Amino acid sequence: MDTFPTELGILAALALLAASLWIPYIIGVTRQGAAFEAFVRPGDLSSLPAWVHRAHRAHLNLLEQLLPFAILVLVLDRMGGFNALTYWTVVAFFWLRVAHAVGMISGLAKMPLRPILFVLGWVCCLVLASQVFLPA
Repeated sequence: MDTFPTELGILAALALLAASLWIPYIIGVTRQGAAFEAFVRPGDLSSLPAWVHRAHRAHLNLLEQLLPFAILVLVLDRMGGFNALTYWTVVAFFWLRVAHAVGMISGLAKMPLRPILFVLGWVCCLVLASQVFLPA
């Protein structure tokens, strides 16, 4: 069996994080009791505790960056373009996304840290794109 590139392993871990990040939001919504019954549109997010709203946004923020990141990683895999730069960029992206989710849900990542973490994730996507369009 061929070795599994770390970039693809981290992409799989990010997909699992994205597939699981709805859980804090649902826990928060269901704690509100009968006001949020099954199959009924949830109430206004602003009526929920702040951490529940932040959990929802953390999930959406990850999904916003995961799609372009995943496409870039898969294109690089197809091109055989993985190198030390892509390795460290993917590792950095993973930990930035974990820090963003934890910081956002907990409320610890206040302005300007939260948008900085998001922008650094975008910079990681730009670095990967540079390896697609300007390979060494």
